[in-house]
Amino acid sequence: MSADPTQVLAFETDCHLFDGCGFPAPGLHSFLFEPLWGDGTSNLYFDKTMLLALLGSVVIIGFFWAAFAKPKVVPGKLQMVAEAGYDFVRRGIVYETIGKREGEKYVPLMVSLFFFVWMMNLWSIVPLAQFPVTAIISYPAALAAIVYVLWVSLTFKRHGFVGAFKNFSGYDKSLGGVLPLSMTIELFSNLLVRPFTHTVRLFANMFAGHTLLLLFTIASWYMLNGIGIAYSAVSFVMVIVMTAFELFIQAVQAYVFVLLACSFIQGALAEGH
Repeated sequence: MSADPTQVLAFETDCHLFDGCGFPAPGLHSFLFEPLWGDGTSNLYFDKTMLLALLGSVVIIGFFWAAFAKPKVVPGKLQMVAEAGYDFVRRGIVYETIGKREGEKYVPLMVSLFFFVWMMNLWSIVPLAQFPVTAIISYPAALAAIVYVLWVSLTFKRHGFVGAFKNFSGYDKSLGGVLPLSMTIELFSNLLVRPFTHTVRLFANMFAGHTLLLLFTIASWYMLNGIGIAYSAVSFVMVIVMTAFELFIQAVQAYVFVLLACSFIQGALAEGH
């Protein structure tokens, strides 16, 4: 982190209530990190979020490798947990949305997306890391772009150019005179708004959740002085409550991201209007 005072967390300072210093509220500076390697002014650098994304990938790959490297008919605890997670995504999301016959080939991708997003979210409550990678919009945007490219390419492959255009535009000749307006709105919504909302839904939830956690954590330290100790205790309770709530939201956001990805693919494979 930078040595700039605006980027130093409250518990790293001597600033407390009644000390004559203002409350060091979290802000955009809480989401900026100095490069661990390289120059932040160029495109060649490596920062904390990149490190967490890399470590998260290693953790996920290592977990499934350890679970399935030597699979057993009677699974051990690790294999049982991995199978339960894999089966949850396969049956609970992919099969339910796309169908077993069409969806089976997309299971590996959706399992990878689910656990990657979940792990990136979980960094928010891991000591020392304490930052959700998906609170940086470029990461959800990259994942949403993968889904978008797959969805568009599948639509063209399944329906051809004309069929894909009808699919994207919601072509329905029974609409009569409002058809051009309806098609314009559908094209804009499907090709531009849909990938944007797919990205922002994940990013905004994790950004807001991390900001709230920071707010109560900083407040707990800031008010730890004199009569403010009572308020500090209440704020610390909120830190615990928000951490538990974040655990729930982190899993839900991974689920929703993959569910939407599956719904896009289902729409690409559906019969034309």
